[in-house]
Amino acid sequence: MEQDMKLNQLFDFFREIDKEKTIFRQTYLTDGSRKENDAEHAWHMAIMTILLSEYANEPIDVLKTVTMLLIHDIVEIDAGDTYAYDYEGQKTQHAREEKAANRIFGLLPEEQARKMLGLWVEFESEDTPEARFARTMDRIQPLILNDASGGISWKEHEVHIDQLLKRNDITPDGSKKLWDYAYENMLLPNVENGKIKK
Repeated sequence: MEQDMKLNQLFDFFREIDKEKTIFRQTYLTDGSRKENDAEHAWHMAIMTILLSEYANEPIDVLKTVTMLLIHDIVEIDAGDTYAYDYEGQKTQHAREEKAANRIFGLLPEEQARKMLGLWVEFESEDTPEARFARTMDRIQPLILNDASGGISWKEHEVHIDQLLKRNDITPDGSKKLWDYAYENMLLPNVENGKIKK
């Protein structure tokens, strides 16, 4: 009976997080056909982490980092996506997301709720090697898509290089090597071709 109750809670959670597929970001798919959703973003970063973990500045627990990335945007089911350069929305972002985290992870059985909420808080804090590398993935993945799609989102929002550099000031904390690569291969060429404003 108790086991059935736990399974009911887990499957309720699984149904709830399916809503993450309906939260669209500002970044376009590589072919530019449409914007990606939060679930696609998380999946992409999880694979990136598995294959790029050797470039972390510090040794990381890959499974822990992947788990952080798979759950970190679940809160946007309630809080919505706050665009990287929506400075007004960022003023209330943390409070909205914290409330959402408590509700959504609270659907889980107590021990798992505590674990998932703890990982979400750790990601937000950027205090561990895993959180720092996860943040690096979260910053670099949109650069890959923006570069590959011809900078559609950068052009739509008239993004300046100063904005991108400020947003990525923490990116080298997880992997200096990957930040240097992204800067040289994805940002600088798009400044030169005018897709990112100087």
